[in-house]
Amino acid sequence: MPLLPLLTAALLIIPDPAGDARGDGGYVLPRRPALSADALDLRSFRAEVSGKTMRFTVDFGQIGNPWNAPSGFSAGVTDIFIKTGPGGQQVLADTGLRTRNGVGWQYHLRVTGFGSTLERVQPDQTAQSLPAPTVRVEGTSLVIDTDVPAGNYGYWVTSSVYTPLSAAGVLRPSTDTVPTALQAGRAGAPTPVDVLAPAGDVRAFSDDTLAPVGETREWPVIVLAVLGGLGLLLTVGATVVVWRRLGPRT
Repeated sequence: MPLLPLLTAALLIIPDPAGDARGDGGYVLPRRPALSADALDLRSFRAEVSGKTMRFTVDFGQIGNPWNAPSGFSAGVTDIFIKTGPGGQQVLADTGLRTRNGVGWQYHLRVTGFGSTLERVQPDQTAQSLPAPTVRVEGTSLVIDTDVPAGNYGYWVTSSVYTPLSAAGVLRPSTDTVPTALQAGRAGAPTPVDVLAPAGDVRAFSDDTLAPVGETREWPVIVLAVLGGLGLLLTVGATVVVWRRLGPRT
């Protein structure tokens, strides 16, 4: 199914193809603990305004809890990167991915069943920790309330395998064949097993880049360019008017 965003002033809904939680198609999930691919399979992403801040809803094929987290989910790690303005960071944290076409993000939200974090990238590229989001399970969805200011933004969304044995909670793929390994066909493969992308877009697993969805235009840059162009036109116009008034001198 093609990736067709439905965008209003306060709502963005992006579907994701089902059954593609296998990276480039060759990722093999750990067998210990047993994981269902559906519990890592992104099905849709929703962004909406809740008061003065943003609420995100990420839908999966199912909700899994192999590590028995009190939150009711623990199969995956959901990363949401948010573009709220011009510039920003181009490396998608520790996912092994970069943004496509040099577009940057300002907020990074990481959700696990044992705790979630929200960071903002400052203009000097340092990270500022913000209050942790609140997360609840509704059916097969995670509903996430954040301190991100309300607005129409661009997003990168990924789903990775959770492990309590990593400081970041993310199980990195390897070429090992042991039951606890997430297997991939090459060393250094991206961590996510699924990304929010249209059917057929596998560049996240071939050139390690991911395109954003939603509002991605650099509006301040565009406005400045338009104003600059208008200023140039006014200058040229004024010069022509003065030249016509004075007329050619003999």
